[in-house]
Amino acid sequence: MAASVLTAISEEGFNATVLPLRESLMSLVRRVKELKVDVLINLCEEYRNRPQLEANVAAMFEAFGIPFTGCPSKALAICQDKFKAKAILNAFGLPTAKGRLVTSTDQKIDNIPFPAIVKPNQEDASLGIYQDAVVHDAASLQQRVDKIINIYKQPALVEEFIQGREFNVAVLETDRLQALPVSEIDFSTMPESAPHICSYEAKWYEDHVLYATTPAMCPAPISDGLRDKLHQYALAAFQAMGCRDYARVDFRMGPDERIAILEVNPNPDTSLDAGYARALKAAGIAYAGFWGLMIENALRRKEEPWYSSDDVRIEYPFFWHQVLESAMRKKGRRWSVL
Repeated sequence: MAASVLTAISEEGFNATVLPLRESLMSLVRRVKELKVDVLINLCEEYRNRPQLEANVAAMFEAFGIPFTGCPSKALAICQDKFKAKAILNAFGLPTAKGRLVTSTDQKIDNIPFPAIVKPNQEDASLGIYQDAVVHDAASLQQRVDKIINIYKQPALVEEFIQGREFNVAVLETDRLQALPVSEIDFSTMPESAPHICSYEAKWYEDHVLYATTPAMCPAPISDGLRDKLHQYALAAFQAMGCRDYARVDFRMGPDERIAILEVNPNPDTSLDAGYARALKAAGIAYAGFWGLMIENALRRKEEPWYSSDDVRIEYPFFWHQVLESAMRKKGRRWSVL
């Protein structure tokens, strides 16, 4: 990914170099200062083999006043904690899959509707999500929870498993926020025994049958109404989580067409063969041009430190329509907007 970005921005006329982050953050900062760097393109996804420290790296840049692309440290940290992120989205009135946090193997787990899905609470890139992540009974649930807690040394997130379609929406911030064409994971050719999820095998093992049978379709073959609804939710989630520059929002939709936000992914993979680049292409935005825009954003923040997407206000017409219609339905009435 770093090589692709370097090539792209060099083509745009920027003078750039790759700065690997190894053992010492301070050494990296010293190197940045020596080079008199104007902007850092932040591609860091972990530090000391821990994704949970990704936000700390961005916080270091902020502390030293080094402009960088992508989400701020606060958004990176909040989005890393799936359960807390879910609470924030719910507080903004945005729909998520129902879930519980299990912090100990001794914790009683009851009143869980099946099927359910169990995942590590603070990992990304589908780490810890394999075919056995979807469970159908109490014994399998307990076994899976124990495995997550013991292997990944963190709480397990138990969520309702929404059997249906999976979408994701890339969000781009320039002088305005925009949602790029919707992408859908096509589960139609998956083996019958496999749950319809984008597991670790499906995402990263190119020679695995699940990788071959979970292609992405972008733009997704959906109605204009569904596209607009996913766009509105994605834009609202981007702001609710304090994201900046670019992010991706993942969704599931059940047979009843109920939509749930699975997670907000700040600084998602921008490799040329990854979903974000695919959405850029579908939107007619050149890869090199995208990075040029991100550099412009960072330079603007250098001159205007408080500039961010918090300055943009987005209304959520689909959400409020659903809330008000639900309230009126309880009284035996419906409402409409003229």
